[in-house]
Amino acid sequence: MSQHNHDTPSDQPQDVVESIVPLMPIVLPIAGAVLMFLLAFIAVFMA
Repeated sequence: MSQHNHDTPSDQPQDVVESIVPLMPIVLPIAGAVLMFLLAFIAVFMA
């Protein structure tokens, strides 16, 4: 009988969410800074 190992990572496709999660400590502060800049720009432009 042949043994089938279904726990190998090569059997499952790479999940998009799992590939993004390690980048969150870098992406979230950058996104927050861009959002604050845009909100400040809008506030100055409207004033």
